Amino acid sequence: MTIKIHPTAFVSSLADLESSSKGSTIVIGPEVYIDSFVKFKAAGGLGDILIGAGTQINSGCVLYIGNGISIGENVSIAANCVLAPTNHNFESAKIMIQRQGFKKSKGGIHIGNDVWIGALTSVLDGATLGNGCVIGASSLVRGELEEFGVYVGNPLRKIASRTD
Repeated sequence: MTIKIHPTAFVSSLADLESSSKGSTIVIGPEVYIDSFVKFKAAGGLGDILIGAGTQINSGCVLYIGNGISIGENVSIAANCVLAPTNHNFESAKIMIQRQGFKKSKGGIHIGNDVWIGALTSVLDGATLGNGCVIGASSLVRGELEEFGVYVGNPLRKIASRTD
């Protein structure tokens, strides 16, 4: 695994950037803030994690490399969120789930610029969050979300739009 951290980024000494034996890359852009107890977990795929300038990831978040995560600029991710761009196979009852491997990628996770993700939210493989989205705390995110939409819940629903 290659880890590239811009000189102006801050990564807490208590964050855990786990090594990958599969060649994945983590790129942490300028003025990014990675809080303590953030975990980058090399599991479930061959993707990369790319984090844009000015993004803040707060304590307790887990980012699985899986099928890849791209995070835009000036994104705020609150505490204890999980970004999981991977899915386990589980179809066969004759094979233990842990031995069935992973499903085909749904495209990884793509987060636009100026997005705020509330605490305890889970973002799943195939999710695309348009620029300016707001995600309420404890939400489950999958699929494509409109730019500047305000979303909450599980199941996720749009409750408003950010306007000028």
